[in-house]
Amino acid sequence: MGRTQSHERALLALGCFWGPEFKFRKIQGVISVTVGYCGGHVPNPTYEMVCSGQTGHAESVEVVFDPNIIAYVQLLDIFFTMHDPTTRNRQGPDIGSQYRSIIFYDNDFQWEIAEQTKQKYETMKMFKNAIVTEIRAATTFYPAEEYHQRYLEKQGKFHC
Repeated sequence: MGRTQSHERALLALGCFWGPEFKFRKIQGVISVTVGYCGGHVPNPTYEMVCSGQTGHAESVEVVFDPNIIAYVQLLDIFFTMHDPTTRNRQGPDIGSQYRSIIFYDNDFQWEIAEQTKQKYETMKMFKNAIVTEIRAATTFYPAEEYHQRYLEKQGKFHC
């Protein structure tokens, strides 16, 4: 589902995309969540290509939401508490640049909120190590193959 005048998008990378997709779907105000790839230099990447680490893409979730119900900053708060933003190119047992932590912004407002939110978590010293989350302008988002969409639900699982 694309954005409309009443909907906005948050494009986030926070490790393996299956768990975040499942969790974001449960949040009131979230319209849709699509897993895919963003931030790379190869057009139309496949899962196998992204896993090779050669495309520059990160596994990402495109969260379409209603800002009248949930604010972008609230989604970023969830983002920072949903994964470990202090590990570079790794989340849990998943290792590689495709698992890095990134907030992709669509406009100056999102950039400003992302910078402020990251700074808030750095100042709070909520994490033992420094936050390494990148904040980058959104590039083309490529939806992952169909078998990755709602993967955990299809497998009857509730977490990775």
